Amino acid sequence: MKFALILILTLTFAFLGCSNPKNETAGEAEEQVEVNIDDALAGYEGGTWIESYEDAISFSKDLSRPILVNFTGSDWCGWCVRLSKEVFSQKEFLDYAKTNLILLKLDFPKSIPQTDELKAQNQKLQDKFKIRGYPTILLIDSEGSEISRTGYREGGAASYVEHLKSMLTK
Repeated sequence: MKFALILILTLTFAFLGCSNPKNETAGEAEEQVEVNIDDALAGYEGGTWIESYEDAISFSKDLSRPILVNFTGSDWCGWCVRLSKEVFSQKEFLDYAKTNLILLKLDFPKSIPQTDELKAQNQKLQDKFKIRGYPTILLIDSEGSEISRTGYREGGAASYVEHLKSMLTK
């Protein structure tokens, strides 16, 4: 996925770099080049969870969206499983996330295999944000600075979306 994103972005920038710059000389037509953000970010699908912090930061900058970081123990943490089932897999949450958030899942499983690189990334971020338990949900900006944090809350997806909105307007 990372390779595909880099390739698409490189081709996009190469195209823009090879295009004629705007020439404001009288008599010459100006050509406007529009970059379709969907083409530039074809590797990211709104409303889906990604695991790369670097990609999340990049998408956040490009799309001007905050990142929802889900620190989870997906295969052993009961509250994490409930949050995923009651909120993160529901239409209300997915519809909101698709156009308003970048979703980053930092998993600390007991029996799901992960690469050493992913484990190291997740541990580094757990230390950086001083995560003490699961689930911990952070909202961070495109610079990686924490906006707010929360966890499991009863009430379902619609209530959770309202909670997230209130956290973003503080």
